[in-house]
Amino acid sequence: MKELQVKVGILSEPQIDFFLRTTYLQNGKEVSGRQRLYYENGKVGWNGRQYESLLFEPVDSRRGRFRIEGVTIGINFHWERKQDQHFSGAFHIIVENDQLTGINIVPVETYLTSVISSEMSATASLELLKAHAVISRSWLIAQTRKNKEIASGETSYSSFTQTDDEIVRWYDREDHPYFDVCADEHCQRYQGITQASTPEVSEAIRNTWGEILTYEGEICDARFSKCCGGVVEEFQNCWENIHYPYLVKRRDYKKPLDIPDLRLEENAQKWIRSSPVAFCHTTDQQILSQVLNNYDQETQNFYRWKVTYTQSELAALLLNRSGIDFGDILDLIPMERGTSGRIIRLKIVGSQRTMIIGKELEIRRVLSESHLYSAAFVVDKKEIRNGIPQRFVLTGAGWGHGVGLCQIGAAVMGEKGYSYKEILLHYYPGVTIEKLYD
Repeated sequence: MKELQVKVGILSEPQIDFFLRTTYLQNGKEVSGRQRLYYENGKVGWNGRQYESLLFEPVDSRRGRFRIEGVTIGINFHWERKQDQHFSGAFHIIVENDQLTGINIVPVETYLTSVISSEMSATASLELLKAHAVISRSWLIAQTRKNKEIASGETSYSSFTQTDDEIVRWYDREDHPYFDVCADEHCQRYQGITQASTPEVSEAIRNTWGEILTYEGEICDARFSKCCGGVVEEFQNCWENIHYPYLVKRRDYKKPLDIPDLRLEENAQKWIRSSPVAFCHTTDQQILSQVLNNYDQETQNFYRWKVTYTQSELAALLLNRSGIDFGDILDLIPMERGTSGRIIRLKIVGSQRTMIIGKELEIRRVLSESHLYSAAFVVDKKEIRNGIPQRFVLTGAGWGHGVGLCQIGAAVMGEKGYSYKEILLHYYPGVTIEKLYD
């Protein structure tokens, strides 16, 4: 099998400004310098003309470079911001949802070099970088194949169900029908050649070139998150109801310590309110800086954290984020938890409306202006007056969905001398590491 090309959705805007730093071809004609594209009458406007789509391809595929101005990163997260970004490869612009969508087309290994440098610091340990190269490659190829099956009708897929008293929704990369993956948290962070790479990143890519994780002959859907909070979550509790034997609960530690059944509310309460030993339980800034880029380091507490809302703040937040007027918020009740203690179904009890919501990311989404750090939390109601709490305190564990590799835990393992294969087998039990292409 040859190295694949990957289509990465970079941004969707009514206007896209970019600068071709080298000579590109558009429909056989040479183009360079500053360009402005705009949405107009359902088409791509450029230089006074309208097009169904536009493709800019570098004359020299090895040296093609362009810059896009004002790319939004961290969409809907607490550190969302604009950034000018630099890319190699081709640039394809299409019309999508009454806006222009810009798509970068690059070889998989070029894409991975950026992902590793964007998802974490390029100065991370070599073994951590190698482990991340393998899982990012596996996830990407597994997802593109899955998307083709969905598009062809071979696989039915729905990420949303609703009844009168329950909404269940999850978010995955199948939401992108016109490209393989997006460039933000929704898929894998990709910032082109904006983030400086290092010899270590290049070595990690070179030493794992074409390597993927498989389980019983199938390419693994290798998920990862920032911090599991001590126990790894299972796939089906965050996305569709598929049980992957390699994405199961694991204690994030070297010793075979017992894992309490965190699906039980009493156990979850004790676990989240305590601070048990785990690989990802670290405050070592040298290790954290390997995983957390400058804007990630704005998040100070993540292994265990607290968020407090007043009654008025929480009621307004839920109305704004869910579109449902609950009235006064009387209670937040966990109805079902996953294997890491993350809430899968949460009952929101209001004076005007009661509704159950899930899964974990939807819960995090409606309980924060961006995203709550994780859905592994317990609730304390304070200052109850006439049956109405005046404050809600959420005490939580971890950062992200917690499925698969725990990036901070893996960084600690790398510093402790574990090889990348040992790291992978810790977080993905029973997998095989294979070479898909040379």
